[in-house]
Amino acid sequence: MSNIIKRAIVSEKSIQDASKRKFTFEVLPLSTKEMIKKAVEKQFGVNVLSISTTMIKGRTIRTGKKRIIIPLPKLKKATVLLKEGQSIALFEGGQG
Repeated sequence: MSNIIKRAIVSEKSIQDASKRKFTFEVLPLSTKEMIKKAVEKQFGVNVLSISTTMIKGRTIRTGKKRIIIPLPKLKKATVLLKEGQSIALFEGGQG
C-alpha cells in the first residue's frame, strides 16, 4: 500500500496550501480515494478528513534529429485535507 504514493508535489501552490492543512501527492492512476487515504494515514501517521483527485492528461513531445513523437504518461494528483493541528514534515521547509 505504500507504493500508491509516488512522490510529494512541492510547488509554490502546494507550499501555500500546506498552511491550510492541504497536502498534494502524485499517486498511481488506478488508485481510489479510499486507497489513498489509507496509504497517507499509514505512511505519515495523520488523520485525513477529505481527498480531492485530479487526472492530468498525458501529452506528447517531439525530440531528436528526426523529431520523433514520444508520449508522456498521464498523472493523477491527490490533495488531502488533514485534521486540525496536523501536518506533514515534507512541506515544512518552504513555509515562512
